[in-house]
Amino acid sequence: MSILSAAYRYRFHLLLFIVSLMTLLFLGNAPAKSQDISTLNRERNQLTLVTKNSQDLKLTENVHRTVLENGLTVLIKEVHTAPVVSVQVWYKFGSRQEAPGVNGIAHQLEHMMFKGTTSRPTQFGWLFSALGSDSNAFTSYDQTAYYGTVERDKLKALLALEADRMQNALMDSEHLASEKRVVISELQGYENSPEYRLSRAILRSVFPNGYGLPVGGTKADVEKFQIEQVRQYYRQFYHPENAVLIIVGDCQAQETLAAVKEIFGSIPKGQQSIVNGQQSTVNSQQSIVSNSKSPIFLREQGSASLLQAVYPLPSANHPDMPALEVADYILTEGRNSRLYQALVESGLATDISGAVVSLKQGGWYELLVTADPDEDVSKLTPVVNQAIAKLTKTGVTAAELARAKRQLESATILSNRSITDQAMQLGNDETTTGDYRFTDHYLAAVHQVTSADVKAVLKKYLHPSARKVGIFQPLTNQNKEIASKQPPPQTRENLSGNLPTLPAEMLRYLPVIEHDEQVNNKTLQVPQQFTLANGLQVLLLSDRSTPTITLSGHIQAGTEFDPGEQVGLAALVADSLMSGTKTKNAVTLAKALEDRGATLDFEAYRNGVQIEGNSLAEDLPVLIKTLADALKNSTFPQKELELNRQQALTDLKVELDDPAAVARKIFLQSIYPKKHPLHKFPTAESLQSIKRKDVIAFQNKYYRPDSMVLALVGDFDTEEVRSLIQAEFGDWRASGSPPKVEYPQVSNPSNLVRVNPVIPGKAQAITYMGYTGIKRQDPRFYSALVLNQILGGDTLSSRLGAEIRDRQGLTYGIYSHFQAEKDFGTFWIEMQTSPEDANQAIASTRKLLQNIHQQGVTATELEMAKRSLTGSYHVSLADPEELTSNILMNQVYGLDKTELHTYTQKIQQVTLTEVNQAARELLHPDNLVVVTAGPPILAHR
Repeated sequence: MSILSAAYRYRFHLLLFIVSLMTLLFLGNAPAKSQDISTLNRERNQLTLVTKNSQDLKLTENVHRTVLENGLTVLIKEVHTAPVVSVQVWYKFGSRQEAPGVNGIAHQLEHMMFKGTTSRPTQFGWLFSALGSDSNAFTSYDQTAYYGTVERDKLKALLALEADRMQNALMDSEHLASEKRVVISELQGYENSPEYRLSRAILRSVFPNGYGLPVGGTKADVEKFQIEQVRQYYRQFYHPENAVLIIVGDCQAQETLAAVKEIFGSIPKGQQSIVNGQQSTVNSQQSIVSNSKSPIFLREQGSASLLQAVYPLPSANHPDMPALEVADYILTEGRNSRLYQALVESGLATDISGAVVSLKQGGWYELLVTADPDEDVSKLTPVVNQAIAKLTKTGVTAAELARAKRQLESATILSNRSITDQAMQLGNDETTTGDYRFTDHYLAAVHQVTSADVKAVLKKYLHPSARKVGIFQPLTNQNKEIASKQPPPQTRENLSGNLPTLPAEMLRYLPVIEHDEQVNNKTLQVPQQFTLANGLQVLLLSDRSTPTITLSGHIQAGTEFDPGEQVGLAALVADSLMSGTKTKNAVTLAKALEDRGATLDFEAYRNGVQIEGNSLAEDLPVLIKTLADALKNSTFPQKELELNRQQALTDLKVELDDPAAVARKIFLQSIYPKKHPLHKFPTAESLQSIKRKDVIAFQNKYYRPDSMVLALVGDFDTEEVRSLIQAEFGDWRASGSPPKVEYPQVSNPSNLVRVNPVIPGKAQAITYMGYTGIKRQDPRFYSALVLNQILGGDTLSSRLGAEIRDRQGLTYGIYSHFQAEKDFGTFWIEMQTSPEDANQAIASTRKLLQNIHQQGVTATELEMAKRSLTGSYHVSLADPEELTSNILMNQVYGLDKTELHTYTQKIQQVTLTEVNQAARELLHPDNLVVVTAGPPILAHR
């Protein structure tokens, strides 16, 4: 199971589990990848230490652990696969240490840690960005963590910044006031999710305090926070004795430890103190399930019906946890799992997920079932009960047990491919279980689980009397679109074009960087490229750093080819490719992958079908053979097609209840005319009109080898893989030329256009604003990238972030983006605001665009943007998934094969004149389409 698969599988409990500083994702036509929470799926893998056999240790065999005299725990792991290093500081302080009345103070403090220090009174996001660091932070139940991954010559600089804010964080009332508004905006964003609201109600019932409190806090508590209160918590929990410093990457352990001692060694130990009259330590978590056997019912505005069951569990180190984790996989992982067969294959539900949530002082097992709003969700409970009871009574088969173990092993190895992920695993294991070697022991423990163990834990923990059930039943939504062709009333404010801190000043706050010429001069390996006789393009890059395979593919069969009356056809075809072939039914096809812990996914986007596959190296033949079978031999059985159609209809209802999805859809439809490919979005009617013959015809017409590109990075011999691909795909044939679609030229609006779709029951508004943009081949592309980085490439290190988020506190997140595709381009700005702040945020954004359009940017901003873009690019190439995606899309865009290596040079060559010219040509503050979806927009308070 890949990192992304794990994030999707546990997307719900991750939302509750981790409240990150920056979790907003771009919602473009390209697949969105989680910027932070996807790497944190290790939280769920907290299993018991069953074996102490040192020869079984693999992931942590070269980790060096040291405790400094001031109590700071230091973990250093040398990984010399790429010239990058990850620095992470994990504090043993999360929402578990809070109490009603101060709920959310750990998360509030996390936000304040980016406001600067007494020696560096500037936004730390700017400093991290100038280092080219992939940085972020999160708050969880048991920890708060800060992490950044940089080129190795910036290691000491990153250490200096983290040491500075460990002891010198700058906190004043003005900063707190603005960040409280930002946090409230974030919390209201979570409130938009029915899943969040349901789980919050259940967990409060199961755990009245501690883990039952929302990680991010509540609006009522956040509004009451005082600056001295936040400072007190900072003094109490932010000190070396309560922290773990993790360094993973291309470094020398002894030299790095010496640097750590020099930079962190003088920070004093913490003082034992009492916060608000309460001891900082908390008694073991007690689960208290409501005496009432009745489920918790929520009947509110929403989309799909939900059933959630929560079963209290012991802490992470309890000896029953390995068997519970195996039981979860048997119940919910993949098409061959027990609950998928009972609920999804039967048509009762459209999705089922499970998660073992293992924490320091307790945890829970949760099941989440998604059904169509028209279904009686109460009918699902007996089916869940029967499936678990049957498994408890008859036990698991040898095949099921072996499959679950393999899936767990693969998930663990695949989630440790990148430098950042390896550091995450160490930090989480050390702070949650007290042992950084925990994951290695966990793998050994999983291997020892027996069928009897699974039966025992099911009987002990997953019986009906132990759980709390919640049901969400949606009310019907009526979206109201209120459009105006005239400029709306604007909120007047004093907005200067200046930044809170001038970029020239910020540069002097950067620590000294010990430049390593070998980092910049390191020559990346060039992928081997070949084309089969049928036109299939293949790119291979051997990488022996981990025993894994990362596969990424692209077929020009996206939603741009949807017939006007059957919008949704391309997506239905992609979703149904694994529904059965000439020789295998859907279950057998999935079993080939699931037995090996491999994944293979297809998803249609506007201009293509994205293929994502992951496996252990030894399972590459299974991955390739399954891919070839699905592409060449899919038969689209009627039963499976109906199940996928129902899933699509449910997804559509969910999207209509999602302000981000609604805003993006209406934004694109307001820019592009009805006959334009970007105007088309599926409806219930268009999905219902699709017949099996239409699916077969679409697949035959658009799925062709000469419109496909395949890229693989991993532990393989390129000649062997080349032979394997030739054997599996060489007989794939297509006739004629590949179909093409026309993208007509579209003009920008002549004035400001406002559209405000109202979605009942939402607390937070999502705004999209923009117009058509440049294509990937446009000569201004690199200038536009630099311009965008300055404008809104990052919430914490951009003009938009500095003004709209930091100074005015109007949004939790704001980004800008030039989506430059092969055949079209769109520019947009996305932001999340309270309904009463939306108009002011829009007005402020337009004024800022006007300022950059007229006055341009500064030379210092140009330099900082270049540093950020080039540094983060080098860091991204150390991640196999990012590297594979880059190789693939460069080929899809028709770029030169050297683009992988010359990209940073092209960024460096961009001049100030070119950026300011791009600002004049590409930023149009008076010709915007502005769509705000969510609650009714209110006048600013």
